[in-house]
Amino acid sequence: MKRSVKWWLLAGLILVGCSDAQRVGESADGSAIVPTLQKIQPAGRVLEVPGRPVDMEPLGGSLVAILDNRGILLLDADSWRVAGEAQLKAGTSQIGLAWDSAAKRLFASTAGSEIAVASLDGGGLSLKDPIALPSAPVGGAAYPTGLAWDAASRRLYACLSRSNALAEIDPESRAVLRSVQVGVAPFDVQLLPESKEALVACWADVPPEGRKRADSSGTEVEVDDRGIAVGGVLCRVDLRSFRVVAKLPLPRQPSEIALSPDGKRAFIADANDDTVSEIDLASWRIVRHHEIHPRSGFPFGTAPTSVALSSDGTSLYVACGGMNAIAVYDLRAKRVRGWIPSGWYPSCVRVLGKRLLAGSAKGFGSRGKPDAQGGRSVYSFTGTLNLVDLPDAKALAGFTRAALANARVASAVRAAERTRDAAAPKPVPSRVGDPSPIRHVFYVIKENRTYDQVLGDLTQGDGDRRLCMFPREVTPNHHALAEEFVLLDNFYCNGVNSADGHAWSTEGNATAYYERTFGGWARSYPFGDDPLATSRSGYIWDNVLDRGLSFRNFGEFAYTEPAGNESFTQILADWRAGTNRVRYRQRIGVARVARYSVWDYPGWNMGIPDVVRADVFFRELRRAEAKGEEWPSFTTIYLPQDHTSGSAPGMPTPRAHVADNDLALGRVVEAISKSRYWPNSAIFVIEDDPQNGLDHVDGHRSLCLVVSPYARRGVTVSEFYNQTSVLHTIERILGLPPMNMMDAMAPVMDACVQPKPDLRPYTALPVSVPLDELNPPASSLKGERRRLALLSARQNWRIPDAVQDRSVNRATWSAVYPDQRYPSEWEGPHGRGLRARGLVLDTHQADD
Repeated sequence: MKRSVKWWLLAGLILVGCSDAQRVGESADGSAIVPTLQKIQPAGRVLEVPGRPVDMEPLGGSLVAILDNRGILLLDADSWRVAGEAQLKAGTSQIGLAWDSAAKRLFASTAGSEIAVASLDGGGLSLKDPIALPSAPVGGAAYPTGLAWDAASRRLYACLSRSNALAEIDPESRAVLRSVQVGVAPFDVQLLPESKEALVACWADVPPEGRKRADSSGTEVEVDDRGIAVGGVLCRVDLRSFRVVAKLPLPRQPSEIALSPDGKRAFIADANDDTVSEIDLASWRIVRHHEIHPRSGFPFGTAPTSVALSSDGTSLYVACGGMNAIAVYDLRAKRVRGWIPSGWYPSCVRVLGKRLLAGSAKGFGSRGKPDAQGGRSVYSFTGTLNLVDLPDAKALAGFTRAALANARVASAVRAAERTRDAAAPKPVPSRVGDPSPIRHVFYVIKENRTYDQVLGDLTQGDGDRRLCMFPREVTPNHHALAEEFVLLDNFYCNGVNSADGHAWSTEGNATAYYERTFGGWARSYPFGDDPLATSRSGYIWDNVLDRGLSFRNFGEFAYTEPAGNESFTQILADWRAGTNRVRYRQRIGVARVARYSVWDYPGWNMGIPDVVRADVFFRELRRAEAKGEEWPSFTTIYLPQDHTSGSAPGMPTPRAHVADNDLALGRVVEAISKSRYWPNSAIFVIEDDPQNGLDHVDGHRSLCLVVSPYARRGVTVSEFYNQTSVLHTIERILGLPPMNMMDAMAPVMDACVQPKPDLRPYTALPVSVPLDELNPPASSLKGERRRLALLSARQNWRIPDAVQDRSVNRATWSAVYPDQRYPSEWEGPHGRGLRARGLVLDTHQADD
C-alpha cells in the first residue's frame, strides 16, 4: 500500500490531535495510534511491506535490497514498488546484507549457520545455494550478523554472533578461509580499504578476571550489579594477518557503523545508550558520544539503531526506534537539528542522493492480508518504508514539530517532574515524590491471555462471549475481582511473546535486540537471562532497590524442575495431602533477582500447579505477620499456569490449567486482603503477553486487575492503559521516577482509584473444574484432535512460549470446544473488530 502526505500542511493538526489521544486507532489523515500511545504518520512516500525491515543495501540505480524477518525484498525507489522478493527458510538475522556489484549477487545473513546468496536476474531475485558456516564453538547456530564485501579481493567478511568471530569467506568455493575471535556478539563490520583493516562493533568484550559476569548464549560477559551488560567494544582487525590489533570500549549495544566520506572517522549507533559514538581512526580514540535526544535530560529510550551520513559528512541521520523518527544531527553544532517522522520503530536508514529512505520494523502494525481461513495472523507483519526528500530548514521544522508531538515527548518530560510543594497523600500521586497511603505493591504476572478469552462474557465490558474460552465457571475469581473492583476493557500488552513480553512487563521497554530478532531467536529467547538484551535503564526492582526500598520475588525469571522429577499428578497429590515433600531445583539468570527470591517458590514449569505456588506465598506472608515484620515495598508473584499445555496427553486440560491459575490468584488476593498489610496495599495483575488467545477488538488487548482498599468498586473503566501504565503507576505510588521514556509517557491509572479506602477483604471462590482433569491419550483421539494432541506433545514446554503458538492455540480451542469450529476469522493480534472501533495494532510475531 502506498501513502503520501504533505507534512508541512498537517504538522499543526498533528500537534493538536496527538496530545489527548486516549484510544488506539486510525485517523482520517492516515495516521495511527499504536499501543505505546504514540502516533505514527511517516513523512513522504510510504510503502507498507509484508515483514519487519531491519537492514537495507543500495544496489545502484534505484534498487535497494531490504532484509526483513521473512527474507529479502527488492525495492525500486523510483517506481516505489517491490520489484522482487525471496523468502529464506533459515530465517533472517538482526542485520546483514552485502552486494557484489560485479557478479550482481546479494549476500544475506540468516538465523542459522549459513549466509543466503541471491542473484539479481531480470530485475528480480533468484536464490542460489547458501554458504554454510561452521557451528558455534558453544554449540548451535553460528548466527551471522553484519556483512561486508571487498570488491578488490572478492572476499566476504561476516560477523558470527554466537561464534564471537569475524570470518573471511571465499564465495566461489563457499569456504571459510580464516576466522578471528573478536568481542562477544559481533554485530556489524565495516572495511577500511586503504589500511586493509576492518572495524567490528561487538555488544560485549571478554570480561576481565574478577569482574561480575553472566552468560549470554553460551559466552560470559561482564555485567553490572543489575545483571546488565556493561558495554560493547570496537575491534580493529588487520586483514593481512587476520588479527585483532586494537580495541576501544563502546556503550551498550553498538550497532551499525558508518564511515565519513573521507574514511577518517567512524560513527556507531549505540542502540542501548541513546548515543552515536564518533571514532577518530588515525588516533584511535573516541572523539565524542553524540547524545541523540529531543532535549537535554530527556529520559532514556530513543534507541538509535541505524546511522547514515550526508554526502558532505556534516550531518548524521539516525534511526531512533523509541522516537519513531529519524534524528537529523548536526556534527558541526553537535546537536540534534530536527526529526523526520518514520514508521513504528525505524531500524534502518540510508541516504539515496538527495533523498532519505527509512525502514521501520513495526510500520503501522500487522496489516498483512487475511490468511486462507479469513483471519489476520500475528505473523502477518507489515513494516513500512518511507522515502522523503532531504528537508530544508523550513520543512525540517515542520517535521520536527510533528515528530515530537507524535512521540509524546512532552508527556515523558512532565512525568519526570518532581513535587515542589508538600502534597496531601493520594493513592496515585500527581507527581514523583508526592506521598501515597499505599506502601506495599504486589505485581502478579501471568501468561498469555486476551481480554475476550477470560472476560468476554461480562456484559458490562466490551467483550465477545463467542471468544470466551474460560468463562465464569472456569475463572470465578477473575470475574469476581473484575466485578468487585475495576473492570478494565481497554488494556493492552505492549509486546506479544514471552521474550519481549517479560521485558515490557519488568523493564517497561524492549531493546533493539528484541525488535530486530523476530527473524529467528538464534542467540537466545530471553526470560531475564540474556544480559545483552536488557535495557540500560534496568528492571522495575532496580528502580525500587536503588532508591532504598525493599523487594521480594516469587518466581519471576525462575526456571524450575522437581528435584525428583515428579509428575503433575504427583505434585498435585502432594499438595492435596499437605505433605510438602516435593523439592525443586531453581535457575535464575539475574543474580540480583536471585538474591531477593524465595527459593522454594517454583517459577516456570507447566507441570507444577499454581496452587502450590500460592501456598509458598501464604507461608511467607504468615511467617512475616507472625514475626511482626514489615512486608517489602514491592513484590513480584509469577503465576504461569494459564499458559496451558495445549492438548498434550497426560497434562492438565486447558480448563484445568486455567482453573488452577484462577484459584491460586483468588487465594493470593484473599491472603493479602486478610493480612495486616492490606490497608496499605495494592495488587496489579497482568498477563506478560496475549499471544495464546483471540480477541474481537485487538490481539494485544488483555487482562489487568487492580485490587486495593483504594481501588474503585464495581465500575468499568475504559480509559486506555497498557503494561507501561502499570509500571508508571507503581512508580508513582512508591515515589520512584520513571525508568525510561516508555513508562514515562504511559498514562498513570488514576481512574482506577478512590481517595478513601474500603477495607472489605476478598474471599476466594472455589473452582468447579477438577484440577486433575487431564488431556486424554492421543490413542483415544481421531483426526484433527489427534494431530493437535501429538503436536502439543512435541512442543518444548521447558522454556516460556517456545512453542508453535498458532497450532497450540488451535489445540487449546479443540480441547475446550471439541465440537466447535476454530474461529480463525479472529486469529492474530488484530481481529476484525478493529475497523469498527478504529483500532490498530502491535506488530510482534509469535515464536513459531
